[in-house]
Amino acid sequence: MRASGRLRTLALAAGLLAGATACSGGSAAPSAAPVTRAAVSSSATATPALPPPEVTRAEAGEVFSTLTATDDVLRAAAPKLHDGTLRDALDLTRDAEAQLTTAAYQSTGYHPPRYEWGSPVLYVPRFPAGSESPWFTALVARDGHPTLLTFAKVNKDAKWQISAVTRLLDGQDPPPVQLDAEGYATALDPGDKSVTISPQYMGPLHATAAEAGATGVAAGLIAPGPYTTDLAEEINDERKAAKDAGLSYDSIFSGNDYPVYALRTRDGGALIQYSLSRNTTTTAATNVKDFIPVPDDAQWAIDEPKVRRTLKLTETHQYATAVPPASAPAAARVIAHEGGLTRASGE
Repeated sequence: MRASGRLRTLALAAGLLAGATACSGGSAAPSAAPVTRAAVSSSATATPALPPPEVTRAEAGEVFSTLTATDDVLRAAAPKLHDGTLRDALDLTRDAEAQLTTAAYQSTGYHPPRYEWGSPVLYVPRFPAGSESPWFTALVARDGHPTLLTFAKVNKDAKWQISAVTRLLDGQDPPPVQLDAEGYATALDPGDKSVTISPQYMGPLHATAAEAGATGVAAGLIAPGPYTTDLAEEINDERKAAKDAGLSYDSIFSGNDYPVYALRTRDGGALIQYSLSRNTTTTAATNVKDFIPVPDDAQWAIDEPKVRRTLKLTETHQYATAVPPASAPAAARVIAHEGGLTRASGE
């Protein structure tokens, strides 16, 4: 029965996707129309022809169109097919985005939000032919809001999946990505030292800023704001309030094993995308208060409105940060975010 249900899900998705393609006249070629004020650059100087990259801009455009259309078909079918569509949706996603996709389905009673997508601006790194684990990023309007989507493969022979999604914060534009004469971007290695924060250290430093605030070791490296130092103040306030209520409270940000994606920007800096986990534990430390209320946004995962002794919440957060070049040191700025509660338990 389970296999039969899965086949019905895939058949419905294929039928709806075929209908959508027929109505639209097929997949459109990726558009270069900008969705923000940020401009992309290319060299006007003639250069010798370069060897074909592992991922072409045309292929990236097809991947974007196919995966976003299929994702929408599955979200539309979710209210009727429930777990069948979620399983297929998870085939389209990986890393932190897979966790957030699961929560989007389960927390809404299988009525996940649906999106309208604009025409993407594609940032496709020029990976040499045969490169393992290729990826690319699309800057696109999602329901009218500029959003970064990164698509990746586990290896060059694997299928494409959506790995990261972040919505630009109000008032923020992505830094202009450096493009070569053929419109391809440059990916930075994890340990690249030409920027003030190497890509591999962006997540750990961000976690430090969120926990220690303006006085931590990340002070001056990451700009203060609602997704960095303000979180440290929030945690401190919650800890004090919990103590007054006879509770113990702790909230820890940490890195994970998910990929970090970094693109060279025109100023020599980088646009870095990464994810963090936040684990919050509330425990009844005394007999003053025997029950811990379950937050509204966690009640989809916990049946009871209160738990007796311990409440554990796990959040998954994705970020995009503009990092200056090492030649012009300045604080890195968080410019995009998407995240939320992905797991909860209590006893």
